[in-house]
Amino acid sequence: MNKLRCAIYTRKSSEDGLEQEFNSLDAQREACAAYIASQKHEGWVLLPEHYDDGGLSGGSLERPALQQLLRDIADGRVDQIVVYKIDRLTRSLADFSKIVDTLDAAGASFVSVTQSFNTATSMGRLTLNMLLSFAQFEREVTAERIRDKIAASKRKGLWMGGSVPMGYDPNGRTLTINEAEAKIIRTLFELYQTHGTVRLVKEAAERLQLRTRKRETRAGKQTGGGAFDRGHIHHILTNPIYAGKIRHRKEIYAGQHEAIIDPDRWDRIQQVLQDGASKGRTAKTAKNTSLLCGKLFDETGDRLTPSHSKTKAGVRLRYYVSHRLIKHSGEAQIDGWRLPAQELETKVAHVLRQHLNKPTFLSNLVGDASAAAIATAKAKIVEISGSQKIKPILDLVDRIELAAGKLSVLMNGEQLGTLLEQAMEDVQNDQLTITMPFQFRKRGVETKLIFADAPAQRDDTLIKNVAMAHHWFEQIKAGQTLSEIAKANGISSRRVQQMIELAFLAPDITNGILDGTQPFGLTSHWCKQHAIPANWQDQRALIATL
Repeated sequence: MNKLRCAIYTRKSSEDGLEQEFNSLDAQREACAAYIASQKHEGWVLLPEHYDDGGLSGGSLERPALQQLLRDIADGRVDQIVVYKIDRLTRSLADFSKIVDTLDAAGASFVSVTQSFNTATSMGRLTLNMLLSFAQFEREVTAERIRDKIAASKRKGLWMGGSVPMGYDPNGRTLTINEAEAKIIRTLFELYQTHGTVRLVKEAAERLQLRTRKRETRAGKQTGGGAFDRGHIHHILTNPIYAGKIRHRKEIYAGQHEAIIDPDRWDRIQQVLQDGASKGRTAKTAKNTSLLCGKLFDETGDRLTPSHSKTKAGVRLRYYVSHRLIKHSGEAQIDGWRLPAQELETKVAHVLRQHLNKPTFLSNLVGDASAAAIATAKAKIVEISGSQKIKPILDLVDRIELAAGKLSVLMNGEQLGTLLEQAMEDVQNDQLTITMPFQFRKRGVETKLIFADAPAQRDDTLIKNVAMAHHWFEQIKAGQTLSEIAKANGISSRRVQQMIELAFLAPDITNGILDGTQPFGLTSHWCKQHAIPANWQDQRALIATL
C-alpha cells in the first residue's frame, strides 16, 4: 500500500482568541487529524509539521505558513493538503486556481473534512467552484459593509481608528488634544507662516530640536522620536485633522474633536501651499504624458522639466531635463540632468510596486486597522501592482529628489490613504519614503540611471538585428553572397557586413541581449560604429567597458 503523506493547514482571519490554550487553529487541526486517522487503511499518514496562519485573511496568498506548504508540495514532501473547510485554504477563485496548478504540477491533491465532494468529477468541480464563489462573495460583502460603516461614521465626524495623529490621543470614537505634542504642531504651522517653504520649516525645526512622536508596534519595536523630514512636515500642514475636521477619501467633514489650529488659519495655509512650487501640477499632469511632471527635483533644488526631441524618422523622444539647462540653453559650463522619461517612469513604478508588496508594508502602515480593512487594502495593492498601466501607481508619488548615486521617492499619504480606503491620518513617513541607490552612465548629453533591482529592459532593435545576423549567416552557409543578401533586403553590402558580426557573439553575451541585461552602451548603433573581435574573451573585455 502506498503512503499518502498528509499536511494539515489551518487558518483564522482575526487574532481574537489565539492566545487561548485551545483555540480555533487547534480545533481545526484536531478535526483534520481525526479524519486522517480514519483513513489509515488507505495509507494516509499525518506529517508532524504544523502549517498554521493565525490572524491572516483568506483573500490573499501572502501567508507564511501557506507559502511554506506550497514550497514543500513543490519539493515533493507533501502528497495531500487536509483542511477543515475550503475557505480556510482560500476565499478567492483566482488564488484557488493558482493553488490547483501547484498541486497538479506536483501530483498532489487536497481534502476538506467537512465538505465531501470529488474534484475528479465534473459535478465535484462545479460544487467546489460554487463554494468558493460564495466564500469570495461573503468576503467582498463584508469589506463593502466595513467601508460603508467607515464612510457613514466619518460623515458624523467620528474618529475611525488607524495611526493616531501626532498632537492627539485616542478617546473612543473621538480624539483629545495631547498638549505636549500639540505645542510642536502649532510651532510647525507658525514656522511655515514665517518662512513660506517646507524646506525652511525643516531647517528651523532641526534648530529647535523638534522631534516626531515615539511609537511602539505590537511586536515591541520602537519607532519615531527623530527629526521631522519634509514629507512628514508637508503631511502635517495639509492634514485637516488639526483644523477639527475628518477626511474621507476626497471629502472633508466637520469632526467631533477639538481643533489644534484655527480652521480659517488652516484654510489660508492650504491656499499658500497650493500656490507654491506645485502650483498647477495636477492640471498639467492630467494633460501631459510626462507622468512625473512637477515632481522631479535635483540635488540643487532645481526642477526637472519635461522636454522632447524628434529623430529623423519623426519619432518623439521624451526627457526630463534640469530647468537650468533649458533656461541657459546654449551657454557653456552649465551642468544638469537629462533623463529618458519613459525609462525613468517605468523604473520608478517598478520600485514602487516592490515597496508596496513588501510583507511588512501594510502592517507597519496601518497596523491598527481591522483584519477585513487590511485585506481590502491588500486587494487594492494587488490590483494596482498587477496593472500594466503605470499612471495609477505614479499618481502616488508626491516628490522625487535626485542626487548623485541616490534617488528618494516620497509617496503622497493622502493619495495612498484614498487608494487603500484607510484612515491614515498620521502615517509614519519612513513608510512613505523610498531611497534607491543607482549608478549612471552618460551617452552624449543623455544620462541613464541603473538601479540594482530594476527590471531588465530588452532592446528590441538589437534583438531583431542579432536574429537577422544569424539568419544571414545561415544564408551564406547555403551559398548566397553578401551582395545577394543585401539586394534581397534592400540594403547595402556594407550594412550586411557590419551586422553579420552579431552572429558571432559569445553565447553569454547573446543571452544577455535576449534577457535585457546587456550593458547600456551595447546598442545596434554602437555595433555599426565598432568592429567586434572574433575571440569571445576579447568581446567580453570590450563590452565590459561600455
